[in-house]
Amino acid sequence: MEDIMSPRLDESHTQRATSTRSPERPEFEPAVESLEGLEALEDFESLTEPDGLVGLPEIPPYAEVGPVDARALSKTLFQRLESLEEGTYEHAYVRHTLVELNLALVKFAAARFRTRSEPMEDIIQVGTIGLIKAIDRFELSRGVEFPTFAMPTIIGEIKRFFRDTSWSVRVPRRLQELRLDLAKAGDELAQQLDRAPTVTELADRLGLSNEEVVEGMVASNAYTASSLDAQPEEDDSEGALADRIGYEDHELEGVEYVESLKPLIAGLPQRDRKILSLRFVANMTQSEIGEELGISQMHVSRLLSRTLVRLRKGLTLEE
Repeated sequence: MEDIMSPRLDESHTQRATSTRSPERPEFEPAVESLEGLEALEDFESLTEPDGLVGLPEIPPYAEVGPVDARALSKTLFQRLESLEEGTYEHAYVRHTLVELNLALVKFAAARFRTRSEPMEDIIQVGTIGLIKAIDRFELSRGVEFPTFAMPTIIGEIKRFFRDTSWSVRVPRRLQELRLDLAKAGDELAQQLDRAPTVTELADRLGLSNEEVVEGMVASNAYTASSLDAQPEEDDSEGALADRIGYEDHELEGVEYVESLKPLIAGLPQRDRKILSLRFVANMTQSEIGEELGISQMHVSRLLSRTLVRLRKGLTLEE
């Protein structure tokens, strides 16, 4: 995370404080021969070293700082941080140095989640946010070691990241926590009963209703989602999931015609609509329709043909 990287104390701050005759500033060399020139050079050095950083210990490269040294240096920096005004260069400098010294805590916490699907770089970035929050909240007066104080905040930030991003379908936090409770209770009951627990047993164990347990079980299905194009297992002779659950609907092509026919049928006379219903819905023959309506079979045939021609013509005009 580039926004939290602090400058190297051993290459900038400490070197500026120990140099008196720098070859990088030759313009001061002639003036050093006089007392006035020496005073001017000392004044320049005091300007390059902010008062808030005077007296800080020299910090070696961060990769070479061990856990014990990092803890001791952090305590000194926290003492100085409390005396600095927020928003100043000195405050930001010390704060960023504390972040660099304690990044090992983030990497240690992130290692617990290395089996997750998220890249380790993202987990470390999220954990670093938790480290920054812990630094801002830490107080030496509490008498607690900083690693002890920071670890719960770092781990909590990483867990919040997984809770907000790892679910395939976003569900309320209440159901996310209920899923964890159900999984824990289910494992405990399965060991005791030597079988999978029932909904009622889970509800009694957690002090919930059966409906709440079922809701939690349904919500658990949203944690992961299978791709329709996922390949089957090696011992599975069937194809992809899409091939097993999908089928071709041959009636789909007629949906447009059905929707177009509805207003045309509604505009027919009542007797013509009755004949269409008896013929194509009730599957009655023309003779049976004639008996039903009290007309001859030939008359039914002529009325039916005339109606079909009218409907066919109406569809052709719309197209």
